[in-house]
Amino acid sequence: MASKPKKEVKAETDEEDVEGEGAESPPSKWKLKLPSAKVLIIAAAAIVVFGGGGAGAYFFFSSPKDAKHTAAAPVTPAVFVDLPDVLVNLANTGGERTQYLKVKVTLEVPDQALAQQIQPLMPRVMDAFQTYLREMRPTDLDGSAGLYRLKEELTRRVNTAIAPGRVNAVLFKEIVVQ
Repeated sequence: MASKPKKEVKAETDEEDVEGEGAESPPSKWKLKLPSAKVLIIAAAAIVVFGGGGAGAYFFFSSPKDAKHTAAAPVTPAVFVDLPDVLVNLANTGGERTQYLKVKVTLEVPDQALAQQIQPLMPRVMDAFQTYLREMRPTDLDGSAGLYRLKEELTRRVNTAIAPGRVNAVLFKEIVVQ
């Protein structure tokens, strides 16, 4: 039994020597190819990075020139329609004294034709303003967020009143809470 393992060990050693000799030549070939493959991968990555960066820089720096050409196109000026002053008492939330809101509003419309179409519908627009503003509390007008919400709601109500026409914006000329 003892001699049997020795032979196996010797046979394994011989096989390793044979495999080692035969195995050295293919890895040496691969060793020569692997660095070149790594170099190729690194070079391709560099080309992609620098090429992509160059193309990105070209588009980034050339776009303002294109924007200047489009900005030169004639822009039609907006038309403004002044509305009558609106004076309403604000909703009371308790035993507080009555407070009033006075608002001067201008509508920004895209063209003169729509401004002329709004004139016959002005009573409807003013009614929409009156009914909304009378339900407001003084705390609804606190801060810039309150005024922004008021502007957006008035714009929505004007657009509903003059449908299918649409105003661009409701602009405040004066707002007084007393």
